Amino acid sequence: MRAEMLSIGRAQAELSGAPVAKGLGEWAAGLSEEGRYAEAADALTELVEAILPAGPAGGALAWSLLEWIATLHNAGRYGEALAAFETLVSMEAADAANDRGSMASHLYSLIGYAQMLGTHGRGQQAARVRQEALALLTELSDSGERTSWSGYQASFWAVLLSFPGAEGDRPEPGEPRPSSGAVPMRWSPDVKRRYFDSRHALQEEVDALAPRAVEDPDRHLAELVRLQRVLTIRSAVYWQDRTHLFAEHVRPLFHDGVDLAGRLAKCDPADGTRTLARALIDRSTFHAAAHEFRLALDDFRRALRHLGEPT
Repeated sequence: MRAEMLSIGRAQAELSGAPVAKGLGEWAAGLSEEGRYAEAADALTELVEAILPAGPAGGALAWSLLEWIATLHNAGRYGEALAAFETLVSMEAADAANDRGSMASHLYSLIGYAQMLGTHGRGQQAARVRQEALALLTELSDSGERTSWSGYQASFWAVLLSFPGAEGDRPEPGEPRPSSGAVPMRWSPDVKRRYFDSRHALQEEVDALAPRAVEDPDRHLAELVRLQRVLTIRSAVYWQDRTHLFAEHVRPLFHDGVDLAGRLAKCDPADGTRTLARALIDRSTFHAAAHEFRLALDDFRRALRHLGEPT
């Protein structure tokens, strides 16, 4: 059906001279859910190249860029994904500077960009981007947002939190999965149901593994940290658009993630310290999404100290 919609959209665009065919985004999302990332990335590249010249378009472009970045990454096109991420960061910076967008969204884009840079061995560049994030978060801690915004920033945060590789998630082969970089309202109903229902099984796994991680941390603690993060991210995505009290539903999960990562850092200082820094950055972005900017700054500075970077 999506393919048919796109075919009709292409015919209409050809007749009208429209820059982009209707249905292209929906087609890309469906391909992504099926794990057909190379095709989805091509479709999103066509979409973004058509709409990019028109500029931010009231924020619509940013959501398309998020999907494009995530899908390029899942397709293994890492250089293109990083270049697209730089485009997003630059756009968010310009919007925030001109009061067309929130400073918090700029912050989340910087932190997500730094994480992807670090994942692909560009540690020095990642450190420079984190310093930009530190300066921005310091300003938010001192004076807050310059302008009052609607709640879209929390959705922006949740999408970036669950970016490719962020969860340490391992989807079942052949099963549909959430469309890369898309907000849940764009997911198919069965994908949404499977993703969110999995939180209950994940909680059971975490509860069952916790005592074993105490008895034998060398064997079980790293896996417990991974599962806890998957549970935290899925819960954050679930709650952030359901109630203004979303922070109270997920706050304990972020605290538990930092506590577990702290235990791992004591058992395995080399890998555990970086894991602790990541958990602190996760919690920092959560505090920012909850408008707790001073707490966010405290966690971010702690994370930078663990990474050996200026604070």
